[in-house]
Amino acid sequence: MNEALLRSLTPSVLGILVRRGADFAAAEDAVQDALVEAVRVWPDAPPRDPKGWLVTVAWRRFLDAMRADAARRRREDLVDEEPAPGPTPAVDDTLQLYFLCAHPSLTPSSAVALTLRAVGGLTTRQIAQAYLVPEATMAQRISRAKRTVSGVRFDQPGDVATVLRVLYLVFNDGYSGDVDLAAEAIRLTRQLAAAIDHPEVAGLLALMLLHHARRAARTAPDGSLVPLAEQDRGRWDTESIAEGVEILQRALARDRLGEFQAQAAVAALHADAPTAEETDWVQIVEWYDELARLTDSPVVRLNRAVAVGEADGPRAGLAALAALDASLPRHAAVAAYLHERDGDLATAARQYAEAAHKAANLAERDHLTRQAARLNARRRR
Repeated sequence: MNEALLRSLTPSVLGILVRRGADFAAAEDAVQDALVEAVRVWPDAPPRDPKGWLVTVAWRRFLDAMRADAARRRREDLVDEEPAPGPTPAVDDTLQLYFLCAHPSLTPSSAVALTLRAVGGLTTRQIAQAYLVPEATMAQRISRAKRTVSGVRFDQPGDVATVLRVLYLVFNDGYSGDVDLAAEAIRLTRQLAAAIDHPEVAGLLALMLLHHARRAARTAPDGSLVPLAEQDRGRWDTESIAEGVEILQRALARDRLGEFQAQAAVAALHADAPTAEETDWVQIVEWYDELARLTDSPVVRLNRAVAVGEADGPRAGLAALAALDASLPRHAAVAAYLHERDGDLATAARQYAEAAHKAANLAERDHLTRQAARLNARRRR
């Protein structure tokens, strides 16, 4: 199966469905189902016209979904004519839906993907970027999860760890992506913290508050990104920082360290520094060491390389970076930054340009392109 072919055809097929009258979200779901069907059928019966095959299957799936949706709405209209008795709930049931989507019949990764798509509102592409996998792979994973839970009863909610992972990814995309979901993720995590006495729930809430506190300073008036070291710290939300630090300290005092508490500790050290130059990078490296032990995540090790470069110099940071896979997202951006600090402007400019080409969103791409242009201008002087 040629995943590259599927990826190349996906935007075109999606566009055809939209032009035929499908709304984007429904068209995307239909194309996902068609991609999964292609993976199943094509190895034994490859079509003569792959694009035409995908369009036909996707359009049929879209029509089936529309008919099912219309029937569902008719049933709901009948029920709505007689409202159920009883008091109105004080809060919505979104958090409950997160737990129900994290069903025991699903693997944790499938449960997270399904919840992000069905409840969180993220697109398949955004979820794939969060998981560092191809979009076609994520489409298959979501479709399998839908099939798995289609015939089960949702009376066994999933575990807290899976729900925390979903909330974390929703917040990350809302904070740095194209869809503003950060405030909603914080709201739901507050609900969870009020309902469950769990140090990692508290750690995640602290992490969100500490990151969200810097949001106003992350972009310039023209919408361009402002790196952490250059942010106006007077624009940081000191109340959110104080609340996040207090929540984190209570969680750490319980001596049950987890991934989110360790990440929040890094964020707290950044928030505590009056200036970028006064950041305690040595302690940040120590927290990244704890995170690497807890998660063995390549993204954590990438961030650790930056911290090592700040604590021990750019050569040390580049040595830490050399141990990581160069295809890792933002690897080129980190390499560019460390090479610039080491005085190698030519390499840094080239890698900033490479990083811009791989950037996940427009704001990040524009920022990295400007960095490359700035260094090239310096070299010509």
